[in-house]
Amino acid sequence: MNYIQSIILGIIEGITEFFPISSTGHMILISYIMGILKNKITSLFLISVQLGTIFSVVFLYRKKLLFQKYNFYLKIFLAIIPIGISGFMFNHIISILLENPIIVSISLLLGGVMIIKSENLYEKNCFRKSNSITYFNAIIIGLFQCFSLIPGFSRSATTIIAGLLQNINRKKTIEFSFFVSIPVIGMATCKKLHDYFFINYIDFRIFFNEIKLLLLGNIISFITGVISIKFFIKYLHKYDFKLFGYYRIILGVFFILVHYFVKPIGKL
Repeated sequence: MNYIQSIILGIIEGITEFFPISSTGHMILISYIMGILKNKITSLFLISVQLGTIFSVVFLYRKKLLFQKYNFYLKIFLAIIPIGISGFMFNHIISILLENPIIVSISLLLGGVMIIKSENLYEKNCFRKSNSITYFNAIIIGLFQCFSLIPGFSRSATTIIAGLLQNINRKKTIEFSFFVSIPVIGMATCKKLHDYFFINYIDFRIFFNEIKLLLLGNIISFITGVISIKFFIKYLHKYDFKLFGYYRIILGVFFILVHYFVKPIGKL
């Protein structure tokens, strides 16, 4: 991986992290096209570059995050328990799936169908939309979030689907998704960094070069993440999530065709 690739992946991460289209899935597919998917640093980068987008949430929602009652934090805690346990149990399998563009493409396609179906049910539901998230809602969102361990499903998409199926207001659902992303991605990044630098090897010449690549990617993802969040919130005032569902289906089919008919271009 080089600096240009780090910038490209940082931009992709920042733009796609909070949309229900799978940031990791996009980065895997782009890394595959660039011919760097099998590199060790890429596997680390795909997870750790998300740290920049988490800081963008903290930056934009710092007041909401700091001045809340205890039940706000308890709901977040309940929502991260299932994915925390599942991620620990299936860590090795997840690492293998991160290198499989076909799994990502199929997940994008299936997730797109689920978003559209969930939106249809949400619109048909004649009951008043809920503006609050209960403890039970948080647990259900947490359980759905476990599907995001499969690359391409998207953590944001699974939380949104869970919110729509429970008739929770779209904006409230996506904001809760933002908040839950902080501990989930934080834990995943710390685990990945620990395994990579302190269990596998420590070669200081390689170490500093890779740290620079990671820092650059995270700075870029932070900047684009701030822009992305602001755009997404404005988008939700007028539109629903169906467009993202159709986009996922088209992208999934496209990359399945790319995988079978187009070879990776190698180094960019």
